[in-house]
Amino acid sequence: MRALICKAYGPPEDLVLEEVDDPTPGKGEVIVDVHAAGINFPDMLVFAGKYQVKTPPPFIPGIEGCGVVSELGEGASRLSVGDKVFFLPMNGAFAEKIAVREDHTFSLPDSLNFEQGAGFPLTYCTSYHALKDRAHLKPGESVLVLGAAGGCGTTAVELSKAMGAHVIAAASTDEKLEFAKSVGADETINYSTSPLKESVKELTKGKGVDVVYDPVGGDLAEQALRAGGWHSRYLVIGFASGEIPRLPINLALLKEASITGVFSGQWAVLNPDLHLKNIQEMVLMLKEGKLHPRITESYPIEDFVRAYEDVAMRRIKGKTVFKIR
Repeated sequence: MRALICKAYGPPEDLVLEEVDDPTPGKGEVIVDVHAAGINFPDMLVFAGKYQVKTPPPFIPGIEGCGVVSELGEGASRLSVGDKVFFLPMNGAFAEKIAVREDHTFSLPDSLNFEQGAGFPLTYCTSYHALKDRAHLKPGESVLVLGAAGGCGTTAVELSKAMGAHVIAAASTDEKLEFAKSVGADETINYSTSPLKESVKELTKGKGVDVVYDPVGGDLAEQALRAGGWHSRYLVIGFASGEIPRLPINLALLKEASITGVFSGQWAVLNPDLHLKNIQEMVLMLKEGKLHPRITESYPIEDFVRAYEDVAMRRIKGKTVFKIR
């Protein structure tokens, strides 16, 4: 089979696409013929050996995908050969076949195609865990989403609306803000041309927002924290800006605010039953028409360098995937 391989830590252009042996399923695993795999900003941290969980090279990257079950390992009984599934492995999705734990594999809803299925699990699971389990978002509350046109930001906008919140989308261009509005944002802020904190205060009549969803970090983080109101919850999702912010912790004291970390992958490992429940709830939202995964670009796996250039240069809106088959 063909697979994209990280042979040594480095930039995306150092990856190698080559033929490797087909995988065999271990106990409790299934083989999935991969049709599409999700592209994510953290992939580049994984390639560089800078992600919080490191995999020693050589390895096949790719942390989400979608395809068809082609073989069952010993003890795998929930799925059947021929089932369409999406999956969340630690690595391995950037290949024509993958051996993945059955409990990390989920039936693909009828409403999703392979590309939508490949782009669904990581960002939606991250955002839903953040908003539901960490922020305890309630209907009628307000949410500020930074990087609102990106992979995580788009799902945060959509899920916040589905959960009954008022959503303020913030992004760096008017084009990205139009995309965020198409996903469901109620109001928008261009933080390249307008001061973030003052804009939020104006939109909330001085109150500030209840929840801040921040996958960006950097210079925006302190402004976003200051834009929160009394008992606000600031969600630390990631650092797409490339800079981990230093925040004045007294701001949390003054508002009785919470600064809350979100590590969805590790939470799912420690709480598999709750993780499955979250996925089931989101699948119900899909069936009810409340969620619409938006795949804005699909790259042949051979175009991996161009794909990650687009990610690094922030040309992407919504979600992008690799077509494997």
